[in-house]
Amino acid sequence: MNKTIIFTGGGTAGHVTPNLEIIPFFINNGWNVFYVGSKYGMEKEIVTKSDVRIKFLPIHAGKLRRYFSLQNVVDIFLIGLGIIEAFIIIKKYKPAIIFSKGGFVSFPVVFAAWLNMVPVLIHESDVTPGLSNKLSGFFASKIFSTFSETSKYTNNSKLEYIGPIIRSGFKNANYKKGFEYCGFNKNIPVILVMGGSLGSENINKAIRRDLNKLINNFQIVHICGKRNVDKNIKFDNYKQFEYINDQFPDVLAMSKLVVARAGSNSIFEFLFMKKPMILIPLPPKSSRGDQIMNAKIFKEKGYCEVINDEDLENVSSDNVIRVAYKNKDYYIKNMQNVNFSDNAKKVYEFITKKLANKCKLNK
Repeated sequence: MNKTIIFTGGGTAGHVTPNLEIIPFFINNGWNVFYVGSKYGMEKEIVTKSDVRIKFLPIHAGKLRRYFSLQNVVDIFLIGLGIIEAFIIIKKYKPAIIFSKGGFVSFPVVFAAWLNMVPVLIHESDVTPGLSNKLSGFFASKIFSTFSETSKYTNNSKLEYIGPIIRSGFKNANYKKGFEYCGFNKNIPVILVMGGSLGSENINKAIRRDLNKLINNFQIVHICGKRNVDKNIKFDNYKQFEYINDQFPDVLAMSKLVVARAGSNSIFEFLFMKKPMILIPLPPKSSRGDQIMNAKIFKEKGYCEVINDEDLENVSSDNVIRVAYKNKDYYIKNMQNVNFSDNAKKVYEFITKKLANKCKLNK
């Protein structure tokens, strides 16, 4: 059996980190593993700096937009160039299968795989497929979904619900290490604030505007995004970070409440750790509305409260956080019966079984 696989996905951390959970299963079983991503996307840094030692193969990538923009002209050229580069890579390394986590860099790889007659497996993070995965779905053999509700929004017969891929670090998270990392007092509740892997200017402003009130009752750990640390703010109860990597599970473990965007991977990690949430999804002007759908479903299930991004300017973050914290037991109770499977292992087993059956049929 051919034991070479190519992973792809990028643009945000959510399109990369689940891949890094699946990859070790293949490496530990003697597979040749490669990662195809954008020359300039964050996936290159995440993959090359991770503990997973694999070869990163860069290609050009253009963003697929749903609206008119002159940049589309340039990006169409970049997408075409990316397809050619991905085609050459696939011809050279001859993978048995390609696994895609989505993001705009993935479509050239998926389409090039189809041209090379290499099967493709996709994992969709959000309730509704993004444009890249929607297009890639035409060329894929199977599409795994994170949300069971995805089947309501697509008629694709290739769709199969599997659930989220949770990073293994959360299984061994240690709240004591979180307190040590932040230098916080264990007797004062901690609120974790984060705006996604790219940060959020609106969330940062809302929290800092009410910071003097918040630190009277809470300790705040604020993941504010690259170049968004405000060095003029100095409180013992307030710690700022551009990004937290290896220590993030420990920081989440010590937190009593999370204020965050509604990216799929993140909110399922919060759910896994049974952390009440205040979700502030990206607004339609900044996204296709996927986070709004994610947040809506979590609110309906009683896991969170939801605030619209456009309302942040007129909302007291101190009041909202105090009310949600007071009701934290309600959210935790609703989360108690949610079970998680090792879906990274499931993906590995599905792929190896699929390829093993294919080998049998070819004999």
